[in-house]
Amino acid sequence: MHDIIIKNGTIIDGTGNPKFVGDIAIQEGKISFIGDLHNEHAKVEIDAAGKYVTPGFIDVNNHSDTYWRIFLDPALESLLYQGVTTIIGGNCGSSLAPLANHEVIRSIQKWVDIKKISFNWLSMKEFLNEVQQRGLSMNFGTLVGHGTLRRGLIGDEVRDISPTEMKMMKKMLTIAMKEGALGFSTGLVYTHAKLASSREIAELAEIVKKYNGVYTTHIRGEGGELIKSVEEAIRIASETGVRLQISHLKAMGKKNWKLMEEALNLVETARTSGIDVHFDVYPYTSTGSVLYITLPEWATEGGRTMMLARLKDEKTKKRIIREMKENDIDYSKIIISISALDKTLNRKSVVELAQTQGKTIEEVIIDILIASDGHVVTMMEVLSEKNVDKGVMNPFSIISSNGSGYSLEHRETGEMVHPRNFGSFPRVLATYVRERGVVGWEEAIFKMSGMPAKKFELLNRGILAKGNFADVVVFDPETIKDLATVENPYQYSQGIDWVLVNGQIAINNGTITDQRSGEVLRRKASLFEF
Repeated sequence: MHDIIIKNGTIIDGTGNPKFVGDIAIQEGKISFIGDLHNEHAKVEIDAAGKYVTPGFIDVNNHSDTYWRIFLDPALESLLYQGVTTIIGGNCGSSLAPLANHEVIRSIQKWVDIKKISFNWLSMKEFLNEVQQRGLSMNFGTLVGHGTLRRGLIGDEVRDISPTEMKMMKKMLTIAMKEGALGFSTGLVYTHAKLASSREIAELAEIVKKYNGVYTTHIRGEGGELIKSVEEAIRIASETGVRLQISHLKAMGKKNWKLMEEALNLVETARTSGIDVHFDVYPYTSTGSVLYITLPEWATEGGRTMMLARLKDEKTKKRIIREMKENDIDYSKIIISISALDKTLNRKSVVELAQTQGKTIEEVIIDILIASDGHVVTMMEVLSEKNVDKGVMNPFSIISSNGSGYSLEHRETGEMVHPRNFGSFPRVLATYVRERGVVGWEEAIFKMSGMPAKKFELLNRGILAKGNFADVVVFDPETIKDLATVENPYQYSQGIDWVLVNGQIAINNGTITDQRSGEVLRRKASLFEF
């Protein structure tokens, strides 16, 4: 007797191969048979006639860790309702381990109010054990954040790393890789990493290569600096041989949209040269970022305390405003999403606030940063729809959310989260596949499952095959759709009927269960490493 049989479904196995009609048997958390099972029976039988049966989706650029969602809401419902069964955290230079000391947790304060959190780990091993005990609804693996390592050693100082500190960073990264980290990430756009040289990153990437991990990077610039930034990432991969993943590749600002084509050409040229490079993309034209990136670079040096001191100094403030007026940011596109201030500020545009208060936009941005202690997240409508299409279509792109998991109850906080948290994967399937035909079903599913599993070496996942873990999604190709919008993001996607995580039913005929069968995914160690 099988545990579960999914019958009569159209199977898209995650390899990119053509879909076919068949049945899938599941036993003890793994796929035990794929083929004709119409005479077989199981404890649970799912009729998938007219539905597509696919591997669970793998979100390689997820922030449920640094937004603290894996602890506050381990069900991660908005992701489950998208068909996500595995998330990878530690992205964009910020991870929750390893921590050189307890103060390093401040490195994530741009995303979450750290006064409300507590933790009991320092090492990667301790952190992953803690996550396993919490019982997530889906699988979780993590990268090591460069910013987390760097700030653990030099705090809020903005300077070059000394040889001794470099040696310590390498040692921490080595230990974390041995303890199961999947790779290493940078967030070179953020204040504490901006001074890091290519050489510093390359030396750390060499360790990642040694342990066969992935190097992911939020590159130095996504506006006018896009091409130089992509070239730097590819150069590091070329020099070290590390597998490269460029996080949320995009060209920000209308005058820079034309650069996307060249950036994609750089990726494709690197591939022909034998460099293992991919990038991820989310299907929206609005970005989500911290408000302080609108300030001149020098104004944020030294961390939040020094930034706030500069903003409060009248003479320095005038210089900041003058330089803000000269940059190429379109402030009319900025909406306050999450702030430590009154909830009524959320959903307001900075232009609207400036008009109401009779101040300039630059003055209002500075006022908000001071009043909120620097903790403000925004949404900016600054991307090109055509470029998003190009990203989704590109053969080397992986679909991701660049988001976090939320429940509908989170609406009560007043935070206006990005719709990508609720809709990324169904949006691709509904809009880009079914409605517009930008990519085919098999290719889209490959970009969500088989490709990311291979890239991050998630063994026995990402493909529907005998012996693989039973991370499975059953959805209706006619009705699957994202419902979340910028105005009303708190809406679960529709059309996902069943989600299985390690052979346990997490969504049962459209309704979430209390099943918490996610596993912590650790990098598989080589026999020669120790």
